[in-house]
Amino acid sequence: MTNQLQTRYQQQLAVKVDRLTSQLAHFGAPTLCVFPSPPDHYRMRAEFRVWHEGDDLYYIMFDAETREKYRVEHLPAANTLINQLMPAVLNFIKDKPTLRQRIFQVDFLTSTTNEAVISLLYHRQLDDEWVGAAQALADVLSTHGKISIIGRARKQKLILGSEAVTEMLTVLDKTYQFEQVENSFTQPNAAINESMLGWAKQVTADLPGDLLELYCGNGNFSLPLADNFNRVLATEISKTSVRSAEHNIRLNQIDNVRVVRLAAEEVTQAIQGERQFRRLEGIDLTTYDCRTVLVDPPRAGLDAATLQMISQYDNIVYISCNPTTLTENLAHLCQSHEIVRAALFDQFPFTEHTEAGVMLQKKRDCPQG
Repeated sequence: MTNQLQTRYQQQLAVKVDRLTSQLAHFGAPTLCVFPSPPDHYRMRAEFRVWHEGDDLYYIMFDAETREKYRVEHLPAANTLINQLMPAVLNFIKDKPTLRQRIFQVDFLTSTTNEAVISLLYHRQLDDEWVGAAQALADVLSTHGKISIIGRARKQKLILGSEAVTEMLTVLDKTYQFEQVENSFTQPNAAINESMLGWAKQVTADLPGDLLELYCGNGNFSLPLADNFNRVLATEISKTSVRSAEHNIRLNQIDNVRVVRLAAEEVTQAIQGERQFRRLEGIDLTTYDCRTVLVDPPRAGLDAATLQMISQYDNIVYISCNPTTLTENLAHLCQSHEIVRAALFDQFPFTEHTEAGVMLQKKRDCPQG
């Protein structure tokens, strides 16, 4: 890493810190705890369009402002394994008509354990001949690590190896394993993910009762935070993510986390007794003593009903990938709560995107329930 790159990185980080500090100032937030990212080789996944030009074949991406395409030989933001695999994939398939014909995209999902799932996307149906050629590609790439290949076409998905990588994350002094499935959401920056999990674990240390988590994904927060609570009730709408979360619970031998497939709006309805769900069969919500709630919503933030529901909890941990909708939600939440901890996680260096975390506690003069 050059001094010039480090200087540029610190400059862009300072801009983000100033902007988030300004956005949270209205709510009396304390000084931000800032978690910088490695300035390069931090992304664990990447996707590229494939451009055909005569006998040549190369990756392209599109400029965010002009939407003009540009050729990509390597990607400094992506980890070392992705940069090794990028040319190796194209060099192999370039003169293999079975693999080259009508391919239009290549996706990479990698882990810190040197595993990779490479997805090849096509505008045609794939056959046994493709399977044989793809297996040869996997064999050649095996010198780089544990490599799986997935072929995707319309209503078709062929898996050679596994459709997931196993990630290992160290949170404070404890290591966790996570199955991360191709084509489903995972945190792209492993180093910052560890920082986020460590921060969340620290700010919830010694809190009483149980934890309710909305938007739990594959259990990314649920598993590390299970150490801090009697029980964790985690909810997620994606079937794939729920299956991964349940797999990860078993993988890490954790026995106090229960995952339920419910949307945030449905959780609100269930807790308030407005609807009954068969997916909650065997779960008595009245036995949970949830005094803390963690939310990690999509960019749109939380809907009004969910905001009203979580405002009943003593402690709220809000992880946000969009500080604008976070501040909109805080306008409601800070009527009953105050921000006691705040953090910036530089998930996406050299972009406009900022990941934020706030810990809120109910105001002493605010009535319970």
